[in-house]
Amino acid sequence: MATLFTADTHFGHVRLLRPDFGTPRPKFSSIEEHDETLIANWNATVAPGDTVWHLGDFSYKCHPQREREIFDRLQGIKHLVRGNHDKSALDLPWASIRDVGQVVVDGRGLWLSHYAHRTWPRLHRGDLHLYGHSHGTLPGDGRSLDIGVDCWGYRPVGLPEILDALALAGVGTGERQG
Repeated sequence: MATLFTADTHFGHVRLLRPDFGTPRPKFSSIEEHDETLIANWNATVAPGDTVWHLGDFSYKCHPQREREIFDRLQGIKHLVRGNHDKSALDLPWASIRDVGQVVVDGRGLWLSHYAHRTWPRLHRGDLHLYGHSHGTLPGDGRSLDIGVDCWGYRPVGLPEILDALALAGVGTGERQG
């Protein structure tokens, strides 16, 4: 069973499709197409027993019934790290809801937040930081990386791909220390 990460799905967020929006997704002709594409990509990546850490902005102005329908269709055990648009998503049956997360996956310490940080706990021990919110406009700094759907083909991403992306930036991929 894998652990995967994602952020900024923004299910139901109609304005996200407008070209004048700050970080638009003009690839999609309707919010229904957007949502269905993200659901299909999620389920093609995530197996039922996998763990998914969603780092905020699950939905925005999505009707609660539609929001719950989408949530129920997504495979995996889902955890939420709150983002700035997650008011209604807090009512969904997440395995956990946090403001930030600190986890170890395959021996690698990870600091999880919706927002990018310049420093974080255990940075000096090699822990990495995964974030969303910036929709691909804020590049990682070698030890941190945007894992939002805008950066990863509108799908969750696993630690091996994250480590590969960081290695391309010249970052070591050693295991967590003490």
